[in-house]
Amino acid sequence: MDGRGAVRHWHHVDVAISLLVLEDDDGIRESLAMALESEGYTVTSHESAEDALGDAATTGVDLMLVDLMLGGMDGFEFIRQVRRRTDVPIIVLSARSDTHDIVAALEAGADDYVTKPFEIKEVGARLRALRRRPPVRPVEPEPLGDDADVVVVDSQHGPLVLDIGAGVLRRGESQVHLTVTEFRLLREMSDATGRVLSRRSLLERVWDRGYFGDERIVDVHVRRLRTKIETDPGEPRLLVTVRGLGYRLDTA
Repeated sequence: MDGRGAVRHWHHVDVAISLLVLEDDDGIRESLAMALESEGYTVTSHESAEDALGDAATTGVDLMLVDLMLGGMDGFEFIRQVRRRTDVPIIVLSARSDTHDIVAALEAGADDYVTKPFEIKEVGARLRALRRRPPVRPVEPEPLGDDADVVVVDSQHGPLVLDIGAGVLRRGESQVHLTVTEFRLLREMSDATGRVLSRRSLLERVWDRGYFGDERIVDVHVRRLRTKIETDPGEPRLLVTVRGLGYRLDTA
């Protein structure tokens, strides 16, 4: 199925989850809405980014599917504007499969990227992977969780503390803004502190076991995470690259 074919029922959502679909192709937009509503999602769909921004700001949503090539505001700018307001997980759906476009979308703040034509079954699998991630936490300070749930990532600057129980990262008394993907990535790396994790291993741990996406997604999210945890992202000392093998978290 390429997003236009017959709707099939895959996995029903047990708890109502709101999903925003931003797609200017009528056939794809309607097929996605029908298929995902049959899974139990509450779907709102838009063909313009301006309308989608207004709807998201008014009602709030749990997940987003976003096309890149739109009339008026494009998907890149839409994602950037959404990221100024919320950490809602975003999957890009686009016919643009060039590496530059994929990286640009992820750098803008998308969590995942699916190229067209796509199987609706694949989109459903990606959404389920996003739903299994930790919930987005509020900005207000929260008490630290149990010691077993707290990892001191950097004792020299801040300190920088990952509170897994509360789902937040703090530097001193301030909360460091992370997307759900960045939080999950840092959590998985902290669980394996001092050990190298390959890109494929991180894909399976952070996105979902059996995930069949592009390993470049890992590199982009590592780069974004470094800008938030490293004192000098250009010379990382916490989240380091082990050439030919993967990445390793070294707490300091």
